This record gives sequence, C-alpha cells and structure tokens, in this order.
Amino acid sequence: MRRRWAILILGAAMLAVPQISSAALPTGLGAPRQSGPERPLGPKALRHALNHDLHTITGLKGAYVVDLTTGQALYAKHAETGRIPASVEKLYTTTTALLRLGPAAVLTTSVLGTGRLESDGTWHGTLYLRGGGDPSFGSHSFDHAAYGTGATIGKLAREVHKAGITSLAGRIVGDESRFDSLRGTPATNFKRSFYLEGQLSALAYDRGFSNSTWTAFQHNPPKYAANRFADALRAVGVSVPSDVRVSTGVAPEDAGQVAAVNSPKLAKLIELTNTPSDNFFAEMLLKDLGASVGGGGTTAAGVGVVRRALKHYFHLRPRFNDGSGLSRYDSTTPKQVVTLLRNMDPNSDFVDSLAIAGETGTLKDEMRGTRAQGNCLGKTGTLYDVASLAGYCTARNGDTLAFAFLLNGLTNSDYAHTVEAKMAVALANYDG
Repeated sequence: MRRRWAILILGAAMLAVPQISSAALPTGLGAPRQSGPERPLGPKALRHALNHDLHTITGLKGAYVVDLTTGQALYAKHAETGRIPASVEKLYTTTTALLRLGPAAVLTTSVLGTGRLESDGTWHGTLYLRGGGDPSFGSHSFDHAAYGTGATIGKLAREVHKAGITSLAGRIVGDESRFDSLRGTPATNFKRSFYLEGQLSALAYDRGFSNSTWTAFQHNPPKYAANRFADALRAVGVSVPSDVRVSTGVAPEDAGQVAAVNSPKLAKLIELTNTPSDNFFAEMLLKDLGASVGGGGTTAAGVGVVRRALKHYFHLRPRFNDGSGLSRYDSTTPKQVVTLLRNMDPNSDFVDSLAIAGETGTLKDEMRGTRAQGNCLGKTGTLYDVASLAGYCTARNGDTLAFAFLLNGLTNSDYAHTVEAKMAVALANYDG
C-alpha cells in the first residue's frame, strides 16, 4: 500500500517527541534490519537464539511463541506480565470489529431530505449529509492517493442526481450525530492531534485535513464536509446557489433517504487499519463499534464493546483504553496476544489484514532477503520507548507459529525493532 504524505511527514517529527509517538512510523528510519546467515533451528537452538537476541536489549521484555500446529509452547519470557503494546492493540480492535459487525459490514454515508421534489427536478427543503463513521470517506483525489477503494463524495453527489434532483432551493446540513464531537482519544486528551493522523467525526472528510499535504486540520469537520458536498453537487450538474446556507445539525426522524454511498467492506477496512498501522482508522472503527452495538458513538462505548468481546470470545482481560494503541494506559501480556492470534488463525480476513514481512505495510522493508520474507505476517507497534511485533510465521517444517514480542522502557525503539525482526527470522527457520 502506498504511504500517505501525512504519515511520512508526521512520522519523522514524532521521533523527537518524548510523549507519544506514531504507531505507523515510516519504515527505513534507522539501522537496516537484516539478519545474519540462516540455518535450520531445532527447539533448543531456537530458544538459545531468542534468549541471545533479547539479551542485547535493555528494558522490560516479554515474549511468547506457540507452535499452532502441535499446540506446543516453544518460548516464554515474562509471558504473563503486562506491557504497553502500542499498535499491537489494533489487533484487539479489528478482531472485535470482525466478530461483532462481520466482514461484509459496510458504513454508509447518506443524504436525507425534508421537503419536496418538484416535477422540474428542484428540491425545495433541506438536504442532510449524514455521516456513517466511514474513515475512508472523502474526495476522489484523496481516495486515489490514499486507498483507491474508499467512498467518495463525488459518487454520492451522482447518486443524488440520479434520484432526480437537478437543483436545490433550500439548505445543506452536515450531520455527525452518529458519534460524539470529540476529535481525539484519551492519549490526546480527546483533542485533535497529528498523532492520531486525522480528526474523529462520524462525518470525517479526507480524515479531517483541509489541505493536500495533510498538515492543516479542518476547523469544523461536519460543516466542511457539507460545503464540499455542495461543490460536488455542482460538479455533477445540480444547480446549487453560491450563497446556499450550509450549517451543522441533526436530521429529523421523518427525513427520507435520497441517496447513499457505502464504505469498503469491513474486511477491507481492517486491512487498511492493520497493514499500515493506521491510528485514525482504528479509532474510527472503535467508535463505530460503540455506535453499532455499544449504545453510543464514543471512545468509551467502543472500549466497552471490545472488553466484553475479548472476555466473551477468548476469556481475555487486557487493559484496554483506546483503539489504536497510542494510550500508555493500555496493557496486555504476550500470552494474551498469542491467545488471540491462536483463535483468529482460521479467520482469513483477520490474517490477510496483517503486514507481510519484506513486502507490505509496516513490514515492507523488514526481513527482506531472509526466509521470513513472505513467510511471516505481523502487526508492529511503536512508541518512543516501546517496540512490539506480533503475528505468525510459517516455519521451515511447515508449522504455523504464533508469536508476540512486547518490549518497553527502551532507549532506542528502532534498534529494538531490528532485534524483533531478527527474532522473527529465527522463527521462520524453526525446524523442530
């Protein structure tokens, strides 16, 4: 997946910030992540290799490796001690979204209307642009640069035109009521932040950025989206007065649907979350969970849904505070992460959402030229003093290994990621 300019710009700046750091730092910053000569490793040799690699890191260490084919635990180091997971937290968010909403679920951005449509195609009344919590919604140029598969405002405007509306005599209202109006998360004091890689809103348009370089935020996301909707209507031939009244509000219950556009299916949305480690997508999905099955579109409601789901499906009780892993209050153990991975291994939508070593996402530049390339899938996590890596490796003997490496209290998280990559290469060479 192509990197977005915002992440490239922000990632470099975050390396020098001591509070929180991006969970989607660009790869290739720091030392090359290469491994030495490779050889088949039996159980004892694997344990020795992993112990040796962890010994080179100063900090709090936790690791757990299980052979899913045999059910045997191959390695454990403080496996039941809680650590800050950073973006490995996204595995809990995306798993819950898959299980509670389903891989085929979509998030719908709709146009509702109050008033009447005249025989000449004029809509007399109000059109409400109602957000459905779709993190991919935006302009065609935004979608083309970032995803190539998202929902666009141009398509929605064309659907309005297909509904027979050729001119508007009334007003446009942006409705973000599916979510609360807090733009951030606990890690950002619920305020908008570049660390989040966007602004949270049920009617987020272009992730809440107002320029093409993604360095400036929209002042009022739902109103901004409503103004862009007016522009999109004009672009498809709907006559909208230049002085049309644009505001924010909530569509009344008797408003009828005029048009709608759907997000990509949820299976695709979690791929767009996990592969590049997208903070904005993770936090939007968390609020979507709250809005859909948690009683409200808030971070707290979404957190409640995830906690209940992890307890119900997997008997897990990690300390869960947000969707992306930016929060330093988050805590989980390597064994908990591997338990999730073991249970989700049969779910191809989940497995396919992970980055591929040496090929895609946050692992694109990792483990290239080693046996791990193409044979290890994973989710990275990075804060300024945290480095995490969790996922699956296909070993030399064909077994599937699930693993979690959670390292905290680091002085150099980039070096720690180098070590974790080397450890994953060792797993790929397991021949027990």
